[in-house]
Amino acid sequence: MVEFQALVTDLTSEEPRSGLRPLRHSKSGKSLTQSLWLNNNVLNDLRDFNHVVSLLLEHPENLAWIDLSFNDLTSIDPVLTTFFNLSVLYLHGNSIQRLGEVNKLAVLPRLRSLTLHGNPIEEEKGYRQYVLCTLPRITTFDFSGVTKADRATAEVWKHMNIKPKKVRIKQNAL
Repeated sequence: MVEFQALVTDLTSEEPRSGLRPLRHSKSGKSLTQSLWLNNNVLNDLRDFNHVVSLLLEHPENLAWIDLSFNDLTSIDPVLTTFFNLSVLYLHGNSIQRLGEVNKLAVLPRLRSLTLHGNPIEEEKGYRQYVLCTLPRITTFDFSGVTKADRATAEVWKHMNIKPKKVRIKQNAL
């Protein structure tokens, strides 16, 4: 059996699929877009992602939507946290194993929509509540709107399941 593995660097030689609107390009030939759809590939890591994005996009710092759904990613690569304008991140249908991976996304100030269903972490007890506690600015999770009741349930779950960190007070020697 031959196993195929896609690499992020393969993007530089691929033509983007045509969408509803034509893709605009800058004078330098780079794409003028705020979204990158890399779904339905066989990506298992995001090695060289920043470099490739800077080759493809005129303004990578404006990237607002990344779709990495239906790949073979086993973790949430920290490179995704460097895109501070990211508001939509699709990671469903991957192989993310640890619920703690979600913690990495807490630094994204504009993240509002996230998908993680179809990953092994979905089977973890308290999956939805954990994500909503960790990412309180999320308004859509797994294609469902986050309600006030969801937030209340997540808060109760948090108090029952997440132990607060103990604060150590250093005593000054006299």
